[in-house]
Amino acid sequence: MLNEYGYNPENWNEAKSEAKNYLIQVARNRKTASYSNLVSNIEAISFQPHDFELFTMLGELGAEEAINGRGIITALVVHKNGDMQPGKGFYELADELGFDTTDQIAFWVSELNKVHDYWASR
Repeated sequence: MLNEYGYNPENWNEAKSEAKNYLIQVARNRKTASYSNLVSNIEAISFQPHDFELFTMLGELGAEEAINGRGIITALVVHKNGDMQPGKGFYELADELGFDTTDQIAFWVSELNKVHDYWASR
């Protein structure tokens, strides 16, 4: 049975695992990753950097990590050009999870540091 986006659940979960593993390595190095770098490190599903399905998967991953106390790991995923910050979905997820995002930059930096600190020490 396929998920609502037409992907086999096993492939979806594998893609999410690949994204998480890549982002953990990024966090351990206290860096950020562009959407294009992220998708180039996912093999189970071929995403494009602006695919709605990618954003949905990032939402799932970010929520799972936040609920487990490791911060919203998708704070690491940023625009390649321009503001070099996460997309609006990051802030929408944070709002859904009950975080105060009134000062978006301060919130993002706080989550970025939380994720970096968690993974750099492991």
